[in-house]
Amino acid sequence: MTTTPATLIVVDDDPEIRELLVDYLGRHGYRALAAEDAAALHRLLTSETPDLLIVDIMLPGDDGFTICRDIRRDSQVPIIMLTASADETDRILGLELGADDYLGKPFNPRELLARIKAVLRRVRGGGAAADPARARLVAFGAWRLDRMTRELIDEKGERIPLSGADFQLLQVFLEHPERVLTREALYELTRGRPAPPLDRSIDVHVCRLRQRLGEDAQYHQLIRTVRGAGYVFTAKIEALT
Repeated sequence: MTTTPATLIVVDDDPEIRELLVDYLGRHGYRALAAEDAAALHRLLTSETPDLLIVDIMLPGDDGFTICRDIRRDSQVPIIMLTASADETDRILGLELGADDYLGKPFNPRELLARIKAVLRRVRGGGAAADPARARLVAFGAWRLDRMTRELIDEKGERIPLSGADFQLLQVFLEHPERVLTREALYELTRGRPAPPLDRSIDVHVCRLRQRLGEDAQYHQLIRTVRGAGYVFTAKIEALT
C-alpha cells in the first residue's frame, strides 16, 4: 500500500531558503511547497490542505505572528516558526499564538527535519489510537479536552482554546498520567529536544496550565508538584466516544 506523503508549506521571503528547504524536504519524502509571504500562503491554502506549515517570523507585510494568529482562527494545522531573533520573547509569543515549535536561524536542515517528524508524530498520535489519551475527546476531573480543536470544555460545555504550548504540555500529562515527570523530561517531551542548562520555562508553563484548569494557587488537584522531582498528573483519564 502506497502512503501519501505529508504536504508541507514553507513560508519565507528568502528565495534561497525556500529553494533549499523545498528540495531538501522533497528528497526526504515530503511534498514541499513554498510561499514568499502571507498573501502567497493564503492563495495556496485555497487549493491545498497542508499537514504542517514552516513559517518565518520576519516577513514583508503580515509577519509570522500574524499568520499564526490568523491560521489558528479556523485551523489546527501544526506550525513550526523560524526566527533569526535571539530574543526569547519572540519564541514565547509564537508558542502563545499557537505555534507547535520554533527554530532559530541559521539552522541545520537536519534539525528542522527532526522537528517536523516530532511534531507530526505528536499530532498523529504515533499510531496509538487505542490509548485513551490519544482519543479525540478525553475526560479528566471536571474537564474534557477536544484534541482535534485543541480546546478545553468545562462542565457547562463552554470551550476554551489552548495555545500551542499549553496544549502540548497537557498532552504530555495525559499520555503519562500518575507518573512523576521531571522538568527535563517535560521539556524534551513537549519540545522534542533536551532542555538547556538551568532552564525553568517548564515551571512557567505548568503554572499557566494550572490557571487554565482553574487550579487553586495553594492546592493543585490535577497537577501536583513533587518536591525535588518534578510534576505528576493525578487525574484519571477516560476516553469519550
